Amino acid sequence: MSGMSMPTVVEDLHMKLTPERRAAPGDSTRAAALVTRVRGTLAKYRDVRVAEADGFHLFLPGVKHQPVYHYTNRLYALEAMVRFDPDHPTSLLYQRGPGDSLVLVGAMYTAPARLADDDLDQRIPLSIARWHEHVNWCIPPRGGIQHWRDSTGGRPVFGPQSPIATAEACTAVGGRFLPRIFGWMVHVNAFASDDPRIIWAVHHHEGMEEMHH
Repeated sequence: MSGMSMPTVVEDLHMKLTPERRAAPGDSTRAAALVTRVRGTLAKYRDVRVAEADGFHLFLPGVKHQPVYHYTNRLYALEAMVRFDPDHPTSLLYQRGPGDSLVLVGAMYTAPARLADDDLDQRIPLSIARWHEHVNWCIPPRGGIQHWRDSTGGRPVFGPQSPIATAEACTAVGGRFLPRIFGWMVHVNAFASDDPRIIWAVHHHEGMEEMHH
C-alpha cells in the first residue's frame, strides 16, 4: 500500500469514488492497452507549446504553485460527454520540473455525472481505476472572489479543503452550495511511472510523492 495513502476526512467529504470492483477477465489487458496508447498518442504534448497549439489551456492560471497543472481542452470535454476517445483527454497533467519547466505526467478523462458504474467500466475498468467526483462544495457568494482566502481555525471556509459539506452550513457562512462539481474524472499518469499504483492513483499526491522516494 506504499504511496496509496487513505483519503483524509476532508477529501472524504468532498470526493465520491466509484466502488472497488473485482477484476474481470480482460481488465488488465484493457488497462495496459490504454496506457500504451496514451503514451503513444499524447507524447507529443511533452512540449506544452504543442498542447497549447492544439487547444489545451491552463486551468486556474491565476493559482500559482499547483501540485499538478491541468491544461484543459473544452472541445474534448464536450466530446467526452458523448463518447470516450483516449486520444482526446479533457486535460493534460503537468508538474513543475527543472528550471521551472513543465513536465507531462499524464492525462485526465471525464464522463457525464449521469453515467452508471457499468458505463464508466466500459471506458476504463473499475477494477483498475477508480473514477471520482468532486461533491459538496461551499463556494463564495457571487462577486465575492476575495472570500476564497477566508479561513477559520486554520482551515479554508470555502472550497475543497473546507470542513463545510452541507447546504445548511454553507448558507450559514453566506456561501453557495454545489452538490456536484463537473462530473466523473479519472487520472491516467502514464508518463509518471511504470508502477500501476502511480499510473492509476486517485489523488494527485498519491504516487507522485512515491516517485521521489
